[in-house]
Amino acid sequence: MKIACFSTKPYDEQFLSAASEKFEHEFVFLEHRLDASTVVLAEGCDAVCAFVNDTLDASVLQRISEIGIGLLAMRCAGVNNVDLDAAAKFGVRVVRVPRYSPYAVAEHTIGLILTLNRNIHKAYNRVRENNFSIDGFLGFDLHGRTFGVIGTGAIGRTLAGIVGGFGCRVLMYDPYPNDDAKKLGEYVDLDRLLAESDLVSLQCPLTPDTYHLIDAERLSKMKRGAMLVNTSRGGLVDTSAAIEGLKSGQLGGFALDVYEEESGVFFEDLSQQVMQDDVLSRLMTFPNVLITSHQAFFTREALETIAETTLQSIDAFSRDEELVNEVVATPS
Repeated sequence: MKIACFSTKPYDEQFLSAASEKFEHEFVFLEHRLDASTVVLAEGCDAVCAFVNDTLDASVLQRISEIGIGLLAMRCAGVNNVDLDAAAKFGVRVVRVPRYSPYAVAEHTIGLILTLNRNIHKAYNRVRENNFSIDGFLGFDLHGRTFGVIGTGAIGRTLAGIVGGFGCRVLMYDPYPNDDAKKLGEYVDLDRLLAESDLVSLQCPLTPDTYHLIDAERLSKMKRGAMLVNTSRGGLVDTSAAIEGLKSGQLGGFALDVYEEESGVFFEDLSQQVMQDDVLSRLMTFPNVLITSHQAFFTREALETIAETTLQSIDAFSRDEELVNEVVATPS
């Protein structure tokens, strides 16, 4: 099969090419993000491979179907950017990578927390200027703090285990409790988690039910001065409400690897351009905000798994075999 791979970066080509050596499939690597204006580049291919910030709405999926493509392979876990109802309507089957490395995301979450809390990023720059003062870098011990984990899938459970090792009291919220997670902490309702946690980490998918899960009302229920961390999906947090929380001091710190309007910004080099996103620009002015550009997944182990799983799904489709990683629309 010939696969049009959109939003390609050098690392995508490296790992997908390596994984494809044992499969008889050919990638066409495209730097362009997939949307209505670029879908034409998939003509002549048998499948499309896309990523988190590509646009897979009804118009794009209809065009994919019209040019004879029956498979959309998402090289990520989340499919919130895919109109699954339209995919079913136009006969495009959708597969994803349901899990790659929960350690990658959980460990990056810890890295953000430690960096923001202990001002490691500021200390690095200060020392490079021969300034060895530590004024302004006062942090707090994680040991003994209450850590709230929202979402106890593989990543949430991994994170709960890690912070338990720091000596944190772990509170968890998930509408679908997990027996393994119960060994790592205490399940509580969301309001109690927010009220008692010194740190809150989002590890849940973005769905209509979780969109802006953390909004102004929920921020007001958090312990004053608590830290919020988001390494899942940007749309889980109402960014404007978070900014107001930072201004008032209700939110003591905000570390994020994802942003709800990140498409066209994250993964791109905009260093020679004027930032057009006023909300993101405002967010970056706060001294107690730390932003990374959707890199939590970015480890060798995760990229190897993503490439291998994607190729396995493509190969199964080509052989008319069961698609174990297929996702379909939930009946309304």
